[in-house]
Amino acid sequence: MTPIFTGSNISELDKYTIKNEPIDGTDLVERAASTFVNIFKRKYNKQTKIYVFAGSGNNGADALAIARMLLNDGYIVESYLFNPSNKLSIECEEHKTRLMHCPINRFTMITSTFNPPIIEDNSIIIDGIFGTGLNRQVEGGFAALIKFINSVSATVIAIDIPSGLFSESNMNNNPDTIVKANYTYTFEFPKLAFFFRENEKFIGKWKILPIGLSEKGKREIKTEYFLVEDKDMSAISTERSKFSHKGTFGHSLIIAGSKGMMGAACLSAKAAIKTGLGKLTLHVPSCGYTIAQTVVPEAMCQVDTDELFNTEINLDKDYTTIGVGPGLGNYPEGARMLETLFEKYRKPMVIDADALNIIANNRDLLRKIPKDSILTPHPGELERLTTFSTNSEEQIIQAQNLAYKYNIYVILKGAYSATCMPSGHVTFNSTGNPGMATGGSGDVLFGMLVGLLSCGYNPSTAAIMANYIHGLAGDIYVAKESEESLSASDIIDHIGLAFRQLRD
Repeated sequence: MTPIFTGSNISELDKYTIKNEPIDGTDLVERAASTFVNIFKRKYNKQTKIYVFAGSGNNGADALAIARMLLNDGYIVESYLFNPSNKLSIECEEHKTRLMHCPINRFTMITSTFNPPIIEDNSIIIDGIFGTGLNRQVEGGFAALIKFINSVSATVIAIDIPSGLFSESNMNNNPDTIVKANYTYTFEFPKLAFFFRENEKFIGKWKILPIGLSEKGKREIKTEYFLVEDKDMSAISTERSKFSHKGTFGHSLIIAGSKGMMGAACLSAKAAIKTGLGKLTLHVPSCGYTIAQTVVPEAMCQVDTDELFNTEINLDKDYTTIGVGPGLGNYPEGARMLETLFEKYRKPMVIDADALNIIANNRDLLRKIPKDSILTPHPGELERLTTFSTNSEEQIIQAQNLAYKYNIYVILKGAYSATCMPSGHVTFNSTGNPGMATGGSGDVLFGMLVGLLSCGYNPSTAAIMANYIHGLAGDIYVAKESEESLSASDIIDHIGLAFRQLRD
């Protein structure tokens, strides 16, 4: 998995690479700039006017090196180095000198007053003012500069991180003094701030550019945060034996549905089956029997004594895993049903939707949840389980605390769905698209989790895989059709293709 390092971690890794490769800081900047320029040239032609804004540190050094390389490749570039303190980093000083040796050069160093250029709408601004080392709000002239950049209509590309954005927490930052980039080309790793909803308007679309930082250093520097990518899934996904049979992949129970909410039960059951479990029993209220037998004929059907809700569960089988929640409704008997279930079944479970709302109204149930169970709240459900939050960063912290306190896994659903583990580690998912914000998508993820646990994956692996394959199935559909037409059933239909793509 790709580590997500803090700003101080990244500085440490830069120094480790310089010391142990060995390579000096100036050449490391050259390497980073060359990677950026190679990507830039594929997208923008030489008729594009480019304005480079550089600060006095190493992010500014990157920007000046990029300006020089683009000039040498025939681009039209104006460069501005902001140095009010008259003090440049060693790398920035060296790359300023190299830039000034270019035969055709429009370079200005600003030490006091800045007279902004007139920037045409079809131009490019390359932002290299501040990097990951920034740890306090931007003020004064730099704040005015950032507001100027945000006031023009040109395309803004940030180097490594938008200037003014802190690489981790921005709860105490000033959003008015952060560059609003259209694109961010980040070096080697994503920054934690990239995964918080509130920062999307600053980061735009982002892409990781590898610059060859020390692999040994990456292993030695510890982090709690990771991004899951294709290569990780290929490593943990297992092939089925030719002699496998339905008994090999478990027998699971899904408790779901109520009057008017049988769609959630059926979607989750279909997703569990599509994910590959051996046998599935679907427990539904008696009003849902005909629906379940008709829509999901592959599942056995266990009928509750109550017509409208699930109230009493028969654990007459040694189920591999149990999932509970989709479409249950929020009803008085629900708390008693869950309490009995938690007392009788002590293996990891998957708990979602209305089951989470019932638990939120009966907080004592939290401590009765079986160890290593997987909870799948969206932000509103998490807030009901924990406390009010004002931003997605707080929500991640609350999910981490919930996972640690009760020794469970918490998948906070959304863009980059985050799996918070009892160990304190958090993995962000890299697949999925806005079209997946559709009714029933969460039921599909729930069913996939049940299916993967039934197939023998441990809770940590099941959580990571289900998130990834769920998003990938949606991406495969969108590649053929469109986000606007994506439905939960479409995700289910493409689960098999997602597994195949990983294994091919």
